[in-house]
Amino acid sequence: MSTPTVAIARTEGRSYRRAKWRMLLAVMFCYLFYYTGRQTLGFAIPGIEREFHLSKFAIGWISAGILWGYAVGQAINGNLGDTFGGRRTMAAGALLSTAANWAVSFSIGFKTLFIGWWLNGYLQALGFAPGSRLISNWWTKAERGKAYGLYLFAAGMSSVMAFVLALIVVDTLHMDWRWIFRLPVLLLALAGILFFVIARDDPRQLGFKPLEEDTHVTPDEPHDEHSRDRYLAVVRNARVHIGGIALGFQSMARYGLIVWTPVHFMGANWKTASHAAINPGWITVALPLGMAFGALANGWLSDNVFGSVRWKPIALFMALAVITAAFIYLVPMSLTGDIATLFLCGFFVYGPHSTFWALVPDVVGHQRAGTATGIMNMYAYLFAGIGEPLVGRLVDSYHDTSLIFAVVGVTCALSGLSAALIRR
Repeated sequence: MSTPTVAIARTEGRSYRRAKWRMLLAVMFCYLFYYTGRQTLGFAIPGIEREFHLSKFAIGWISAGILWGYAVGQAINGNLGDTFGGRRTMAAGALLSTAANWAVSFSIGFKTLFIGWWLNGYLQALGFAPGSRLISNWWTKAERGKAYGLYLFAAGMSSVMAFVLALIVVDTLHMDWRWIFRLPVLLLALAGILFFVIARDDPRQLGFKPLEEDTHVTPDEPHDEHSRDRYLAVVRNARVHIGGIALGFQSMARYGLIVWTPVHFMGANWKTASHAAINPGWITVALPLGMAFGALANGWLSDNVFGSVRWKPIALFMALAVITAAFIYLVPMSLTGDIATLFLCGFFVYGPHSTFWALVPDVVGHQRAGTATGIMNMYAYLFAGIGEPLVGRLVDSYHDTSLIFAVVGVTCALSGLSAALIRR
């Protein structure tokens, strides 16, 4: 029987270009709603504090729970993405996280909040690393900075989606905090179903040849590698751990902003502020907007300015993040100033996230990309989880939520210094 034309389609052709863009957009669309399942806690904190009489230190531990659950999930689920494919794994995460959020909405105290949020963190970890693996299967090394930049742009816009939908629930619809965990995630479930219908894990599943660089697999990166061997190869790679530490400090800064910035701007004295004409919660939307465009910019710089030398744009943005966080901490500002500096802080703090993930297949190859992404993301969320109770304790002790930005500045400096050690 003759081979159908589609079975020998080249990856350089117009059909392949359309297909790889379709796969990228499918992953982006699904991840656009993923954060509605894990970045809404900051807007629920005031209601949780009132109902359960919890301190900010206790809230910090609840926030740490999801981050550590996510860290454990990353260590396991990245390998699941390599084993079962990103399509099935990412779609399952979307549906299961939706169910976990609804379970959290029925919490009756600290323990149920902590356990439910931890479990949700584990299930959320079914998304990013498998999605990253799917992208690496379709996009070449020379284009991955752009592809991951767009992926992380979608992640940044997912934060915007989470912030806006949570604000609609509490400020527009005037519903209590439990509905923050019920309504926004319905869009995540729908996105997961559509992603499963559209996405395909590998070019060969649509009749294309694999990427050229995939056809020359080196002896230390074999096809059909056993899970145990994949793990061993990844954990023995020193640059994975150096990158994980740099990413860990960056993520500590990122989640310090995501969780505590709403608390800072929606504090008890917000009605007396100069911009009290609007709920300051809406000011915080500038933060994830900056994050989204920062990821897009850093990925582009990685490919087009720094020649795919990934550590340089990471270190550059971390240095600029230190300056921006110090400015917010030290200089009182008006409404316009708050919006502008929050945008820039998000832009520089989150921007390198896209470049970290473009780095992964450069370091370990396609076949281990999901596993290595999971290991590095484990570092990210272990560090971020350590930071949350720390910030809560600082705010409880000094009654000054602006200390968030001092912590962000210090952790960004440590991230930039660590990133310089990744050098190719």
